[in-house]
Amino acid sequence: MRVLVCGARGQVGYELMRLAPQWAEPVGLGSAELDITDPAAVMAVVRELRPDLIINASAYTAVDRAESESAAAYAVNRDGIGHLAAEAQRLGIPLFHISTDYVFSGDASEPYREDQPTAPTGVYGASKLAGEQVLAATCMQHLILRTSWVFGSHGANFVKTMLRLGREREELAVVADQCGCPTSARSIAQALWHLAAVCRQEGRLEWGVYHFAGQPAVSWYEFAVEIFHQALACGLLERMPAVKPITSREYPTPAKRPLWSVLDCSKGEARYGLEPAVWQEELRVMLAALPS
Repeated sequence: MRVLVCGARGQVGYELMRLAPQWAEPVGLGSAELDITDPAAVMAVVRELRPDLIINASAYTAVDRAESESAAAYAVNRDGIGHLAAEAQRLGIPLFHISTDYVFSGDASEPYREDQPTAPTGVYGASKLAGEQVLAATCMQHLILRTSWVFGSHGANFVKTMLRLGREREELAVVADQCGCPTSARSIAQALWHLAAVCRQEGRLEWGVYHFAGQPAVSWYEFAVEIFHQALACGLLERMPAVKPITSREYPTPAKRPLWSVLDCSKGEARYGLEPAVWQEELRVMLAALPS
């Protein structure tokens, strides 16, 4: 099964290539090899490769910068997936796409289901939602996997930022009133390959939107504390920094973050056995892979 992985140099794309099963022939392209905002380039690459499946892990993910670079965010997150969707539909190729918890407003108190109303609060979330809508309207065989708070050994993320700051500072202040689900890039890649295997064996899936995120839900503050405890235990830190919980108001950012980013993953678990990974265990695997 030939699989075109777009965004292969990012966190999830890297894991998709690393964890590709034996039955798959992955072709991984980063933005330098395939600019998905260029419709002619997308058409040429897809028609040359003729993949059996496309997995799009490309995204504009600079949440704060998106507020001042909305055109760039929409070019990748909406128009880019639109180009891929159009070509996939023409050739009858299933298309998997990664989306985000930021499509929701964050004012809920129960985990978000796939069918609940979306209401993004910033440009990043709005551009990702626009991409979902274009994909659903363009390509019949589509699967959207919404996830949250992605971390991994490859690329930049919250875990690596905390490790750097933990080495540089004796005390840190971390937001404690935003709650979500840390999710490893490794577990997302495993979920996508699992879905690809089902598609390969059965010839189709129940297309649409699915949620996949780590468990249990925590605040950024609780996530940071666990990062430091584990890093200290495995020798990545020499001392435990003091961590002070603060509110979102005390840490203003250009983009408003959702206070509640918890996803209900029961649909994917019931239909395809996509059991959410325990993020503390995934964190141990990630930290073990980092140089000491």
